[in-house]
Amino acid sequence: MIQSSVATTGVTAAVPPVIQLESLNKVFQTDDIETLALSDIRLNIAAGDYLAIIGPSGSGKTTLLAILGLMDRPTSGRCLWRGQAVDDLGDGELSRLRNEHVGFIFQTFNLIGDLSVEQNVELPLVYRRVARRERRERVAMALEQVGMTHRARHRPGQLSGGQQQRVAVARALVGKPSILLADEPTGNLDSVNGQSIMDLMDELHAAGSTLCMVTHNLEFARRARRTLRLADGRIVDERL
Repeated sequence: MIQSSVATTGVTAAVPPVIQLESLNKVFQTDDIETLALSDIRLNIAAGDYLAIIGPSGSGKTTLLAILGLMDRPTSGRCLWRGQAVDDLGDGELSRLRNEHVGFIFQTFNLIGDLSVEQNVELPLVYRRVARRERRERVAMALEQVGMTHRARHRPGQLSGGQQQRVAVARALVGKPSILLADEPTGNLDSVNGQSIMDLMDELHAAGSTLCMVTHNLEFARRARRTLRLADGRIVDERL
């Protein structure tokens, strides 16, 4: 369970990073072949941060994002959430933590075609068993944030790529996550829609969201507060 950083005496303790990685390594084993995907990763992401992860294909960007989002486990090293180690948590506990604290934005949108826009956005709250009335209120708020209220009853196939990504962002936001993780959020969009989604990401950060984005687009990466460059599974550069 992620606990508050406020001490019971009423004195506010130092707030730990949302995510902290310590000497983290990830090895993929296939038959007799061992591949080192991540090596000695040391990384802090504080509340309100905006981090862009860049690097060539095969550098470990997606693997790192999967570990940050609790979708994969490191081979060694430590992963801490709000100062608490999560490496020994069971799959069920990790799933709950991921559902409650991580918002994912994917390159391919991953919307369900048979559901309406509002039903797609509502789905994470259904899994949490949030009450129906609260679900409706939070879905309406999330769609308003991304400018998609007028498309609430449409299905994904009736939307443009940029509109579908805005719905995907709303779905990530609706659970009020501790961090938004975006994997190439503009990768399937044209330049105009890509700029629009990045403008939205900037607005979310300005409103207080914590963001971590993988991108190949150096122009978009420069919008972030920090840029982390990976090569061969290692952090080779970090710039503010």
